[in-house]
Amino acid sequence: MLGTVVNVIAIIVCALIGLVIKGRFNERMQEITTQATGLAVLFVGASGAFSRMINEPCDPVLFVISLVIGGLIGTAIDIEGKMKMAGDFIESKCKGGKGSVSRSFVAASILYCTGTMAILGSINSGIYHDYAILFTKSVLDGVYAIIFASTMGFGVMFAAVSVLIYQGAITLAAGFVEPYLTGDIMREISVVGGILITGLGIDMLGIKKLKIANLLPAVIVPVVYYAVIYIIK
Repeated sequence: MLGTVVNVIAIIVCALIGLVIKGRFNERMQEITTQATGLAVLFVGASGAFSRMINEPCDPVLFVISLVIGGLIGTAIDIEGKMKMAGDFIESKCKGGKGSVSRSFVAASILYCTGTMAILGSINSGIYHDYAILFTKSVLDGVYAIIFASTMGFGVMFAAVSVLIYQGAITLAAGFVEPYLTGDIMREISVVGGILITGLGIDMLGIKKLKIANLLPAVIVPVVYYAVIYIIK
């Protein structure tokens, strides 16, 4: 769990730094920083998805099916609504700015938990006690925490709880899930994760309001798909 603990601490500490910086920004500076962050997230997601598609043979339909099925499941469960409720609860207790805590909590949680580094890093941590990937992710997440907190407020800190639960669960279950995470599965998860992060960037830029949290189950669909293929064969 060391890698995940370091990741969590990095997010909290860097978010605090971002809050200090936030007080020095006027409204125009906060607006341009938010736009720059949205563009960066959009690029990170798109480049991650496209690089996997271009460099490796990718199923041309699976990621579409994953997003559709995942979206239906997420909407039925109402993941977005539940995450917003959690953010609103935190906001009511901490007396944050109206809507800012909930929005930053949801956005940061999606960014931190949707990606190959979170999965692979947690597996390597749990099985081999190799923390290199999660340490690298901690640096990246820390940078985003500073930027997010400086533009969207202190809700980013509470995304550390999402990271602790998500990566901690994968780390503890690593010995069980590792044999089943083939190259094909990780490729498809990376593509879907990249698309979700791209959608998050679009949402942050205000281009289109997207309920990205409701699409999170999409990352599980490739696992189920290849498990069924394995059973059939």
